[in-house]
This record gives sequence, C-alpha cells and structure tokens, in this order.
Amino acid sequence: MSSYESEIKRRRTFAIISHPDAGKTTLTEKFLLYGGAIAQAGQVKGKKNTRAATSDWMEIEKQRGISVTSSVMQFQYEGFCINILDTPGHQDFSEDTYRTLMAADSAVMVIDAAKGVEAQTRKLFKVCAMRDIPIFTFINKMDREARDPFELCEELEKELGIDTYAINWPIGCGKEFQGVYDRQNRKVIHFTSNTNAKAATATEIEPDDPALADLIGQGKRDQLVDEIELLDGASCEFDLDRVRHGKLSPVFFGSALTNFGVEPFLEAFLRMTTAPLPRKAGDEVIDSFEDSFSAFVFKIQANMNKAHRDRIAFMRVVSGKFEADKEVYHVQEGKKIRLSRPQQLMAAEREIIEEAYAGDIIGVFDPGIFSIGDTLCAPGKKFRFDPIPTFAPEHFQRIRSVDTMKRKQFLKGVEQIAQEGAIQIFKTPYTGMEEVIVGVVGTLQFDVLEYRLRSEYNVELYKEGLPYEYLRWIVKEDEDAPPIKEDELLLPNDAKLVEDYKGNQLLLFSSQWSIQWVQERNKGLVLAEFGGARF
Repeated sequence: MSSYESEIKRRRTFAIISHPDAGKTTLTEKFLLYGGAIAQAGQVKGKKNTRAATSDWMEIEKQRGISVTSSVMQFQYEGFCINILDTPGHQDFSEDTYRTLMAADSAVMVIDAAKGVEAQTRKLFKVCAMRDIPIFTFINKMDREARDPFELCEELEKELGIDTYAINWPIGCGKEFQGVYDRQNRKVIHFTSNTNAKAATATEIEPDDPALADLIGQGKRDQLVDEIELLDGASCEFDLDRVRHGKLSPVFFGSALTNFGVEPFLEAFLRMTTAPLPRKAGDEVIDSFEDSFSAFVFKIQANMNKAHRDRIAFMRVVSGKFEADKEVYHVQEGKKIRLSRPQQLMAAEREIIEEAYAGDIIGVFDPGIFSIGDTLCAPGKKFRFDPIPTFAPEHFQRIRSVDTMKRKQFLKGVEQIAQEGAIQIFKTPYTGMEEVIVGVVGTLQFDVLEYRLRSEYNVELYKEGLPYEYLRWIVKEDEDAPPIKEDELLLPNDAKLVEDYKGNQLLLFSSQWSIQWVQERNKGLVLAEFGGARF
C-alpha cells in the first residue's frame, strides 16, 4: 500500500449532532483531550467564570453558552487522523448543521439519558437518513438520574425508525453509575472518577468473577446478569454492513462530563467506521482513492480573525491529495486558481498546511469568489458535485442601517454574512438598496446578525418584522427570459415579489392559502420550494 493510500485509509470524518444541552460540545472537548489536542476540557456553561469550549470560538457563543455555528477540528488518535464537525444544536441554526452533514461520512448522535429523543434530534436524524450515513448513538449524562436503558433504546427505534444494538450496557445511573458492560468483549469496565484527567480510571473484570459483587454490590451484579440475559435474547444481531448503510445504530452509554465510557466509545467508533466515502457528481461517482484532487465548499465564514477582516471557505477534500500552491480548477467560475495559505483548523485556531488528503477539511482564503456547493478539481476535470440544497426561510425582517453614513459597511456586512449561508437576503425589484429584506430559518439568527454587524462592521440596525412565513422560487424555463414585473402577476395583498442578489426572482407569502391562490390565477407560473446555491 502506498503512503498516499494509507494516509486516506487512516482518516475519519464525522459530525456530532444533538438537541441543545445534550452534551454534544462537552463530548467533542473530551475527544480532543484524548487526542492531546487540548490540555484541559472547557465545560460549556453560560457563566462568565467557566472556561469556554474550544469549539465555541465566536464571542456570542461564549456569552450564551450555546453553539451557533459549526466548528471544524482535527486531531490524531492511535494512528487515526480524525476530523470532527461540531454542529449547532439549536434549531434556529439547523441549516448550518444540514450543510455540515453533507461534508461528513458518519454522525455521532448524542442523546440526553434523562430526556431521550428530542425535537431537534428527529430533524437532524432525517437529514442523516436521507444520505444513508452511519449513525452512532452516545446516550450521555448517565452520571445523572436517567431513564430505563431498555426504554431509551425502544424510543430510539420507534421515534427514528432505525434498529439499535447496544454495544455496551450501563451499570446504574446518577451517583450509582459505576461503569458499563462491554457486550462484544464480554467484560465489565468499572470506572472511578479522575476529575479532568484524560481518562477515567477503568478496571476490567469478567461478569462471572466473584470479585464483581464486591466492586459494584451484589444487587447491581444480579441486575446486570439478568439484563445481559434479556439483551442477548431480545436484541437484533449486530451487522456491520447495516451500520454502514445507516440501518442499524450502535448504542453506547456513558458520561462525557466524568469521562466514563468516552474512550471505549471512541475506540469502538473508529473500528466500525470506514475511510472517506465517495461522493456523487451527477452520473459519476468520485472515489476518495482517485489520484486527482477534488473538493467542494460546504461553509463560508467571514471575520474569524477580526484583525484581518478575512473570509474563509471550508472545503471537504473528496479525492486525492491537496498540495499548497498547485493550480486547481474552480468549476463554477470556469477558471484555474491557486488556493493561497490553506489552513487546518481547531475552531478559531489555524495552522498553515502544505498538504491534505481525502476526508480532510481545509480552510482557504476567499477573496469573494466561492459559494456554498462550489466544486474544485484538478485541471482538465470538469464535473460538479451534487448541489447542497437551500432551505426556505420562515421568518423575515426589513433592515437598514440606523446611520445612513454607514450604508457601505451595512451592505458589505449583510452580503458577507449572507454568503456564509446564515441568512438569505432579498430586495424589492427596481428599487435602491437602502433597505434589505432578510430571511432566516430561526429567529435567533436575527440576534446573531445584529450582534455581528455591530461588533464586526460597527453598524447599528433598524429592524422591522414582516408578516411573511413562506418563500417560493420562481422557476424560469428560459434562462434568458426577462424578469417578471409585479404588475404582470396577480398577487394578493399578503404576497410580495422580491429578488435575491443573483437576480433570481422569488415570492414571499404569509400563508399556504396565498401560495395556492397565486398558482391558480397565474397560469404557467412554476414555483419551487427549494433553491440552488443562493449566491
């Protein structure tokens, strides 16, 4: 095997998803701790006196104690090179999560042991299921009072429509949580707390060893024996092929906070996952082991370094090897470019790199030429990876700068944040650009927009809520046809014609009834619920 192939084979790229406050970012921190990427885990809490998590790099995230943007981190662990994509749990930032999942090969779903499957978990799971990517479940917070493990597994199967297989089984919960039974190796792993050290102290013991009763108590030992028997008789067979096609989810129990069960989970996860997966490009399938380089842009982030007012395009390397300063072909622009100062990232920390391989996530300086979904490949190739869908926003505001002298900063800031995909921006056709209509998936995105315009562009906003809840793209059969004028359409009072900043025309509606009304009275008008790239 060549060194090139072995580099790709040792890579694992996965996203961590969960409902807010299930412990996803804490689990990410512990992975980094095991990999030696950080010296001390920063517990995520909304208090000023606690350390902020490494993956929460934006100031507003540290203030509120939540993740509002996806972070990318790479670390090494026992010969593997691991790329973690930590996603926002809050539903208002779900679109950032949807895009990030397009760059992952598998997902770790974190479940709160007391709460079980929650609303945001269902949504994120559906996106994973659409792509058939493997889903590994970590039932967290076993150090607190938890629901019955059998009940939790049953809920997972019922709510998410996926079979489960418990790789390990918890011994107690809350203060009584003492460890897990490893079903594959048929051993009890007994944990003792080790505060913030890398690993909880683990003692392995056979379940039929008489010393087990002394270690965990006779009652717990008898309960464990009964539950093992029940598990072995009732659960489905473990099938790695079904796991890799997203049909069976391996389930692990533990506590990210105390480190109980985290390292066994990480090691089992790395054994079960595969090297970077191929990606579709129309009728072609691009394999990760192909010699020629290819990648796609799944995220853009402006002002990660306020001192430099920079813009970084995040790319998932799909195939081959990336080498700094070599020419690549930007398919959407139709020209060759050099990617300057490629970086590997640890949230907001960066390291300039000379090479990267399939499965890696790299950040490159963006002078304003990249859009989400863009394809880059070796010169001479001209395929395009399948597009990343644009989701219709559900909340709208009209905004403008309070200070008219800052109009230039206002427009620049709004356009740059929109290019990241965090918001969508529109204007009324044939009018100036003094006011902008902003559409978002969740209302908390308005707060982030206002915060970032103030802190990064020194612009104060005037905001006015709009009554619209639905957006539809106008589909043109002839790309060269002139734009539709508002007086050419029959529209009710609660509908509005707008255009995005690429000139695509759209309609805003306040109700489903209005959508139906417009379609019935405007013959030949074709409306679409999803759009392509928005910039």
